[in-house]
Amino acid sequence: MIKDEDISRFEQLIGYTFRDKQLLVQAFTHSSFVNEQKINKHPDYERLEFLGDAVLEMISSAYLFRKFPDKKEGEMSKMRASLVCEGALAFDAKVLDLKSYILLGKGEEATGGRDKESIIADVMEAVIGALFLDGGIEQSKRFIDSYILTNTDAVVMFGDSKSMLQEVAQGENLGEVRYEICGESGPEHDKIFEVRVYVGDKNLGEGTGKTKKAAEQKAASQALLVLKNKQ
Repeated sequence: MIKDEDISRFEQLIGYTFRDKQLLVQAFTHSSFVNEQKINKHPDYERLEFLGDAVLEMISSAYLFRKFPDKKEGEMSKMRASLVCEGALAFDAKVLDLKSYILLGKGEEATGGRDKESIIADVMEAVIGALFLDGGIEQSKRFIDSYILTNTDAVVMFGDSKSMLQEVAQGENLGEVRYEICGESGPEHDKIFEVRVYVGDKNLGEGTGKTKKAAEQKAASQALLVLKNKQ
C-alpha cells in the first residue's frame, strides 16, 4: 500500500490536502493490484478515470474557447486532442513523478506497467476525478491549469507530430524521415502495431498504437523529444 508520507508528499506537491485520503489511494490503484489482494480489497482507479476524463474535457474545452475566440470548432477539437491525448498526459505527469505512486500487481510491474503511457495517463485522469469529488470543480480546474493546459511543450509534441518532425528534419537538414513497422501483436480485431522512426540513418523513436498511424504519431513524438533534448 501507499505510505502516509507518500500521500503527504504528493499533496504538498499539488498544493491540496485531501479530506478523504482513500480517494487519492484509489486514484493510484491499478486493477492488477486489486486482483492480487485476498483481503482488504480497495477499488481501482477506473471509475475515477471515467469521471476525470469528463472533467478534463470540459475544462480544456472552456480554456480553448476563451483563449482562441477566432478558432473554429474543428481547430479547437484538434488542439484539445493534442492537450489531453495519452502521450501528452503521460508527458505532463513526469513533473509530478506520478508513476512512482501507482500501485501495480506483480505481473503488471514485471512487464513494465509503471512506464506505460496508457496507465500513467489513466492515473492522471483518475487524480482529476478524485480532486473533483474531494475539492469540487475549483480544485480539479487548478490542477488541470497547472499541469496540463499550461504545458506548451505537450501541445507541440503531441499535435501532428509526424508533420512537425518532417518540418524539423527538413529545416535542419537531418535527412529523410521514414517509418518501419517492427512488430504486431494481439488478435486481428484488436491489433497493436509497433513502429520505429528513422531520421537519416538514426532510429530516434518508437511507438505503439491500435493503428499504424497512431503508432507513427507516437514514434514521431518520441523523436521530437530526442531532438529537443539535444538542443
